[in-house]
Amino acid sequence: MRRPVGIKDVAGAAGVSVGTVSNVINRPESVTEETRRRVLATIERLGYVRSESARQLRAGRSRILAMLVLDMANPFFVAVATGAERSARAAGLGVMLCNSAESPAEEATYLNLFSEQQVRGVLVTPADMSGRNLDTFRRHGIPFVLVDRIVPSADGCSVSVDDVAGGALAVRHLLRRGCREIVYVSGPMHLAQCRNRREGALIALAEAGLPPGALRHVEAARLDVAAGRDAGARLLGMECRPSAVFCANDLLALGVLQTLYHAGIRVPEDVALVGYDDIEFASAAAVPLTSVRQPAVQLGVAAADLLIEETGDDAARHEHRRIVLQPELVVRASTLARPHP
Repeated sequence: MRRPVGIKDVAGAAGVSVGTVSNVINRPESVTEETRRRVLATIERLGYVRSESARQLRAGRSRILAMLVLDMANPFFVAVATGAERSARAAGLGVMLCNSAESPAEEATYLNLFSEQQVRGVLVTPADMSGRNLDTFRRHGIPFVLVDRIVPSADGCSVSVDDVAGGALAVRHLLRRGCREIVYVSGPMHLAQCRNRREGALIALAEAGLPPGALRHVEAARLDVAAGRDAGARLLGMECRPSAVFCANDLLALGVLQTLYHAGIRVPEDVALVGYDDIEFASAAAVPLTSVRQPAVQLGVAAADLLIEETGDDAARHEHRRIVLQPELVVRASTLARPHP
């Protein structure tokens, strides 16, 4: 393999000192125009790339934020990452995006890697709800911000959405449409979002004078379209078909919609359907999907801003904060009022 070109190689080829090359890269105003042009031409010809690790050692901190999400195939997390990247770029930083695939073991592997690489800080949506995987950061003093989660203690920041309120929005809407036999399709219930959205649904039922048993529950193994199709098949097998289905995210809802469509079940005439997240595909479905919208880009921006503040020049004045954003209901064809006969 060809040896990487170093700053000494550039200096020798350009006939200048290493310090002059460094000045051209970092303080170009301190070098004459002729020297600057000669050094830049040599850098271009040799293909020299500045060593970020060496720069990091000199500066004492990295310019890279790490971000670990549950599922990069989910458009919700893509939107969150877009917001975080936007904020980081404005601050002259970069984002390294990784996927835990909802696996605590994968999460632990990545968090150890981030520690080894001495990243500036970490944005993380934990797969391990115990928080044990974050102990590595606490031991090494690496700042982190929980994304789409509430930090369990006062030793970190978090940005989340009020999922209890979101679940209540969804079920109140279905109740107003006259639906009384409602099924909640969730992902794994060890995920706080799934539990909180169910809690909100139960609150809405209680407000309407209905018992908790009025909400039937189908727990899917994952939060994707395939799991939604499987959940839809379980709905079809119920002795008493529901009048409405509330899904913990839009991917599940789209899978349920596919199963109902292929079984000849009309949405919303036979079954009303509500999703969660309001991803782009929700409005583009065969039956546009009513969904609880999360401000995903804003979530990413706010989380990155907190981490940048905590790791910046004014870090001494930083105070850990919990930011909770509010969801909103977006009504589309999947829950439109049924026509009277």
